[in-house]
Amino acid sequence: MLKTNYIAGVPWRNERDLKTLVENRTTYTLNDCELNIFETHQKAEDVNLVFGDLVLTTMLKGKKIMHLFDKPGFDYLPGESVIVPPNEVMKIDFPEAKFDNPTQCIALSISKEMIENTFHLLNERLPDKEITKEWGLDLTNFHLINTKDLSEIINRFIRIGVKERSKEKDLIATFALKELLIRLTQTQARDMLEKTYQSLASSNRIAHVVDYIKRNIRENFTLEALSEKACMSKAHFSRTFKNELGLTPTEFVLKERLKLARNFLKLGTKQIQEVCYMSGFNNPTYFIRAFKNEFGMTPKVYQTQFHSA
Repeated sequence: MLKTNYIAGVPWRNERDLKTLVENRTTYTLNDCELNIFETHQKAEDVNLVFGDLVLTTMLKGKKIMHLFDKPGFDYLPGESVIVPPNEVMKIDFPEAKFDNPTQCIALSISKEMIENTFHLLNERLPDKEITKEWGLDLTNFHLINTKDLSEIINRFIRIGVKERSKEKDLIATFALKELLIRLTQTQARDMLEKTYQSLASSNRIAHVVDYIKRNIRENFTLEALSEKACMSKAHFSRTFKNELGLTPTEFVLKERLKLARNFLKLGTKQIQEVCYMSGFNNPTYFIRAFKNEFGMTPKVYQTQFHSA
């Protein structure tokens, strides 16, 4: 299965700078957080790693098998992130790592004070949550597929940690860290909604709208009609939708249509123009441009690569 990895990554360590071939660690210390880059250049099993603060880990290259919470291990691949609570032991296997095929990931440990202050501010300024009761991280939903906006802020944070040299570096990092926490909660909300929108459709206004969009994806939606479905004014609906999911209603509809198009392309039995109209688009040129912007390749290239993989 093809998966888009929006993380640009970081330069590899020079061979002579490697202190160890297993989880060779480079650390960048900032206010309220610590950015760690790990590289592994040989197969290994049962490598333990633990941090005193909450950690966001993101895979950049290669494959790990991650064991958390005394549960069976799961494949951990580029394009994915894992949130790990403080003092939780990560047991890691590297089944495919070798010198010409190393693994690379980041681990961003974030201070408890930064997390608490950020979510306290959000709950104070934006208290009217529809999907969850309040702003915060759901540590039961710890294994995430990176969205494009989450990947963009992770990329930016890597650049700040690794390359920024200005006197304002810590202040810039603080602002980026707050955005990162917001994007994480929005990614979790979208993931949770994807799994529960049908069961919540009768009791949750945003879930009701999402259910309506998914069931009628080929229709032309207007903001007026969607806000009426939510029993909200247009302004309140748009603001609530964007705050909680990180997308405007229009952006959400576009992403749903592109996901549907991707699924049709995987079947391999439809022409690109057919997929365009079946997915709710009415302009093939716009469809191709939007698909390439979202997935990094045209629909035809995606279809060809998927069936040759």
